[in-house]
Amino acid sequence: MGLMFYCKCSLYFSVLPHSWRNLPWGNKVRDLQIVKDYQPFKEDVQLRFMLYGPAGAGKSSFINSVDSVLRGKIIRRAAADSLFRGSFTTQYREFKIPKAPGTHYPFVFNDIMGLERETGKGVSLEDIKLAMKGHVKDRYKFNSDSPIAEDNQYYNRDPSQSERVHVLVCVIPGSIAGLQNDNNPSQLLTEDFEKELREVRLAARDMGIPEIAILTKIDEACPEVGEDIRNVYKSKYLKKKIEVLSGRMGFPQNCIFPVKNYHSEIDTNDHTDTLILSALRGMIESGEDFVNDL
Repeated sequence: MGLMFYCKCSLYFSVLPHSWRNLPWGNKVRDLQIVKDYQPFKEDVQLRFMLYGPAGAGKSSFINSVDSVLRGKIIRRAAADSLFRGSFTTQYREFKIPKAPGTHYPFVFNDIMGLERETGKGVSLEDIKLAMKGHVKDRYKFNSDSPIAEDNQYYNRDPSQSERVHVLVCVIPGSIAGLQNDNNPSQLLTEDFEKELREVRLAARDMGIPEIAILTKIDEACPEVGEDIRNVYKSKYLKKKIEVLSGRMGFPQNCIFPVKNYHSEIDTNDHTDTLILSALRGMIESGEDFVNDL
């Protein structure tokens, strides 16, 4: 039995002979320069990326990781916690990344409270929809029992184009991306949970907001990637994860970006940076197209 289990796991986590997605390693400097040179075509609009997803998926850690890549050092501005079982983020937070003294990159990240499995906990779907429209101000503390009221001091009655969300980013950890034969069934996305995520997607569709998905914790999900992150697009396991996530949630596969967030490192790594920059460029390109079409 032990040998059979080992053989199945070996096949499940095997590395394919060829990459199933082309990502040239060693181009970090070029990709980083593209982001640094980016300026919105419409000068009066800064892109706004809002992250949502299950509690503990790594939304805050992804913001910190992007910040770390662009500044060349490990950054911990967005509060994250590896022990907290619910959503560690309780406020609507806006993060601008410094570029030079007194200036910032022309895009903003919004971090929100996570969705939780238990009904009545986590961010309400109505708050997510209002935030996408720009009606929620920075530092608003979410209330799981009721969405923000119009008379609340953090309610933005007349949002500008820059205050509205231009790209909706669904953050899903690789450990719960939905494979039915995962060892721990409790880690799967439940049907009710999927319905909530899907409802957010449909609301974004109705607003015309483009979406991408970030698949986090890939080094924990696949041992081969944990050993060498350059195996990410040779991983049979992650390829299947992305196919299943696409089939169950509706994201096109080329809109799903696997990344490894910084969490234990004290220095940045070029290969980790390459994946994060790939996702960031996808967000920028989607947001730019959306703004230009308005």
